[in-house]
Amino acid sequence: MRFLITLFICLALISVSSCRKDFSTIPNFGSLEFSKDTVFLDTIFTNIGSATYNLKVYNRGNKDITIPEISLENGTNSNYRLNVDGIPGKEFNNIDILAKDSIFVFVETTIDVNAIANPLYTDRILFDTGTNQQDVDLVTLVQDANFIFPGRDPITRKIDSLTIDGQATTIKGRFLTDTELIINNTKPTVIYGYAAVPANKTLTIEAGAKLYFHDNSGLIIDDKATLKVNGTLTEKVTFEGDRLENRFDKTPGQWGTIWMRAGSKDNELKHAQIKNGIIGILIDSIGSTSTPTLKLENTEIYNFSNFGILARETNIEAHNVVIGSAGQASLAATIGGTYNFTHSTFANYWNNGIRQLPAVLVNNFFVYNDENGQEITATRDLKAANFTNCIFDGNNNIELLLDKVDGSQFNYNISNCLIKFNDPDNSFDEIIEMDFANNSNYQQIILNGFADFRDTLKEDFIIGEDSDAINKAKSTLFNFDILGTDRTANPAIGAYQNITFD
Repeated sequence: MRFLITLFICLALISVSSCRKDFSTIPNFGSLEFSKDTVFLDTIFTNIGSATYNLKVYNRGNKDITIPEISLENGTNSNYRLNVDGIPGKEFNNIDILAKDSIFVFVETTIDVNAIANPLYTDRILFDTGTNQQDVDLVTLVQDANFIFPGRDPITRKIDSLTIDGQATTIKGRFLTDTELIINNTKPTVIYGYAAVPANKTLTIEAGAKLYFHDNSGLIIDDKATLKVNGTLTEKVTFEGDRLENRFDKTPGQWGTIWMRAGSKDNELKHAQIKNGIIGILIDSIGSTSTPTLKLENTEIYNFSNFGILARETNIEAHNVVIGSAGQASLAATIGGTYNFTHSTFANYWNNGIRQLPAVLVNNFFVYNDENGQEITATRDLKAANFTNCIFDGNNNIELLLDKVDGSQFNYNISNCLIKFNDPDNSFDEIIEMDFANNSNYQQIILNGFADFRDTLKEDFIIGEDSDAINKAKSTLFNFDILGTDRTANPAIGAYQNITFD
């Protein structure tokens, strides 16, 4: 018993001593330093919380100090929230900083645009009072937006999941109503979950519209449904994640995909920019040889964690298309189908890990396990894989691969293209589909030429005056490049005519 009492007293003394402030301080004297004089919380959507930003506060002096007060100028009514050295709130008293040390202040906000007079919302963090007072500005731009949310069960509060082909799925989202089938540029549209276009309906997205997707969100174009994206040269339609802070501008995998399901039809994308998701376009619809499932014009697809376009036994007709970095392939044209790409640039300079696939992969098969667990390879006709005036480039040795399995058609024609293909181990010597010199399906190929892109790190694939693609394209119906520059006289390979860099 005596031992227990002694142990209790010791623990109590240790506890008291650990809480005791065992250093003396002097009052702050107005000489704090800050990691920044303004905290920009970038742009947020109304009623959607911002990311958390940090500010470091330094005591450069030789003495420990106490800041009598840290507060927001707008007081408790401020839309900003603070966390000072681990303590949340809007007002703080007697905050200590040791000599030659610092503390962190974290800032975040949620703002209703209808409750503020100016969408540029500002406040200040005040450090101390009177003559010793110092401050740091807080600035946030708040955007109004149209929001599309999935439904929620009124009793269980579970988010609704989509029913597709009569079967329940785990995909969170809902089908769009008739009043939601036109998206214009009046306000940005923010989508939570998957917004699905019902059968026999068309989603029309007008010039200049901006669509932002939350995590695990995207578009689904269902069987017999259609997507029409009507961007213009001066008013592109953009698809990207809903994190608008600068540090998310080049972050892949922020949202899901635009999924064109089997049976979707007459899809068209003109002057669109799609970026920073998992798969830019996932297209499963078989379509027909004569009628493309997807027409793609003057469109840019950048920075996807898996594929820019993953096409499975479908029909795509495209020109003036740029597909940049992707964790697997920029374009995967798989399980056969019909593919016609003209004046397109496939440039995969993925730098977020090791990439196993080339910029462009074309095949005519898929692999599955039967009921006995045996692996089966099934083929489908590759009716056409035609690439004219295209660039295949990137930071791998092999940036174009035609992968054929016998058992079905494998039709392809590649003309006037610049192709990066370095095979130091001669792994493809016996594969006729990759024999650029002795295969009549290849014409006027520039092998391992210099593309001279302006800035691959910024996904800027305009070509310069040293490019081997200049004046090497054949004449086609597409006399203007993706920027509207006339290419009639001296067409260059790829989506861009060459320019002189500054």
